[in-house]
Amino acid sequence: MACVRHMANGLVRREVRTFKTTTKELLALSDWLAGEGCTDVAMEATGVYWKPVWHILSDGDVTLVLANAAHVKNVPGRKTDVNDATWLADLLAHGLIRGSFVPDEQTQEMRTLLRTRKQLVRECSRHVQRLQKTLEDANIKLDSVITDIMGLSGRRMIEALIAGESDPGRLAQLAHPRLKATPEALREALRGRVTRHHRLLLRLHLQQIAAINAAIEQIDREVDAQVEPFRAMIALLTTIPGVDELSARVILAEIGRDMSRFPTAAHLISWAGLCPRSDESAGKRRSTRMRKGAPWLKTTLVQCAKAAARKKASYLQAQFHRLRARRGAKKATSALAASILTIVYHMLTNGELYRDLGPDHFDHRAKAANTRRLVTRLQNLGYTVQITPLAAYPSFVSF
Repeated sequence: MACVRHMANGLVRREVRTFKTTTKELLALSDWLAGEGCTDVAMEATGVYWKPVWHILSDGDVTLVLANAAHVKNVPGRKTDVNDATWLADLLAHGLIRGSFVPDEQTQEMRTLLRTRKQLVRECSRHVQRLQKTLEDANIKLDSVITDIMGLSGRRMIEALIAGESDPGRLAQLAHPRLKATPEALREALRGRVTRHHRLLLRLHLQQIAAINAAIEQIDREVDAQVEPFRAMIALLTTIPGVDELSARVILAEIGRDMSRFPTAAHLISWAGLCPRSDESAGKRRSTRMRKGAPWLKTTLVQCAKAAARKKASYLQAQFHRLRARRGAKKATSALAASILTIVYHMLTNGELYRDLGPDHFDHRAKAANTRRLVTRLQNLGYTVQITPLAAYPSFVSF
C-alpha cells in the first residue's frame, strides 16, 4: 500500500494505490512514484520484507527513509494498511520520521555472511549437545574426563564407538599422550552400554557437525575474499584488548565504516542498546534495563568484554573490577561492552591505534578521593595514619 502526498495552494491531496510484492509490480510502483514527481519516500521496516522494495526504489532518484515500526505507531483502533500509508506520508512531510541505519550493499553482504556464520556456530553447538546426550544415554561419561569431546581424542573414541568398538581399554588407547586424564579414568568413563540405536544417532550427529563445519569454512573463505575494504579498520580494532579479528569483522559489519551517521559515541551506544533506557513517569524511574537494540552487535561486544576483563594489567580489566565491586559482574560486563564500543567509535573516527591508559588510571584520576578512602579504612582498623609523599614518585602516596 503506497500513498503519495501532494501540497498545492495550501491544500493536501493524497492518492493511495495497492501494489503486489512481485518484481514487476514493484517496478510499477517505482514508475508511479517517478511519474508523480515524488522525491522522498518513507517505508516501514517489517522483518526482511522491506528489503526487496528498498532495493528497487534505491535505483530511482528518490531519498529513502526506513522507519522503525515502534516509532511511527498510529492511534490505536484505526489500524488499516491505507491509514498506515497515509500516516507515514504525513509524518515524512512534517519531518517526524527518524530514519533507521541502512548500510551500503557491501557492508550488508558482509553482515549477512557473518550473521549466518554465527547461526551455524550455534547450530553446531546444539548438535554437540545432542551427541553428548546420546553418550549419556549409553552411560559413556566422556565429558567428565575430556574438556572438549569434539577434540582429537574425543572424536577418535566416538568414531571407534560408531565402528563397533566396545572394549574400554582399546578405546582408552586412542587418547592423545598429552591428555591429562589417566588411563584408568578413561577406561571407567568409556565403560557403558552402546547399542545399535546409539551408534546410529552418533553417526548422524557427527555427519551434521561435519557438514556445518564445512559450511562455516566456506563462509570464512567468502568473507576473506570480501574483507579488503575493511582490512585497515580491522587492523585498528584488533589492537583493543578482547577484540580478535573475527569480532572486529562482526563489529564493522554491524555498524559500518562511516561514523558520521552517529553524531557522538553516545548515539552509537544508544543505537546498540548498551545504555539504560529512559522510563520515567510522575517523577519515578520505573525501569533502567537495557533495550534490545542490535542483538547481533550486542552479543559480540559482550563476548569481547568478557575477554577484555581477563586481560592482565589493562585499563579495561581495572574498569571491570572497579564496577563489579559496586554493581555486580553482569552490569560491569555490559558497561565494559559500552566502553569498547566507545573506543571503536573514536578509533574509526580518528583512525588512531588503541592506547591503553593502564591499570592504575583510576587511582591517578581520583588520587585525593582514594587517599581519603584508604586513610579512613586504616583509621577504622585502629591505626594512626601519617601521609608522607615520596620525592621520587610524586604521583603516589605512602602510608
